[in-house]
Amino acid sequence: MTETRVPRIVIADDEMHIRVLIRKALTSMNYTVVGEATNGNEAVDLFKKERPDLILLDINMPFKSGQEALQEIIAESPDTLAIMLTSVSDMESVEKCIVAGATGYIRKDTPLAEIKSMISEVWQTYGERGE
Repeated sequence: MTETRVPRIVIADDEMHIRVLIRKALTSMNYTVVGEATNGNEAVDLFKKERPDLILLDINMPFKSGQEALQEIIAESPDTLAIMLTSVSDMESVEKCIVAGATGYIRKDTPLAEIKSMISEVWQTYGERGE
């Protein structure tokens, strides 16, 4: 029987309550949160240090936007799985992130069960491809 690989995840969001909510959701799914960032600069640094399987990036963060952080991360590691988090319904920003290499996006007002389902689907579809 093949053992399922547990994803290592970084959460980047400037709102603590969102990081706490996402962390609780991920740990309830038995995923490993290897770090949390509060701005785009921290997100890029943490990504380089931890090399997670998946990064959840808020689009609107201080110092460096999620889109800018995503572009830096994808330039360094093109196969990175990135899900953008957004509280805005600004689809133009979301579309720019998808074009830049994001795997998908989640609106922060999405019910928790759906957030977990979306993250799980991304991991099962793209992530379980081995090391």
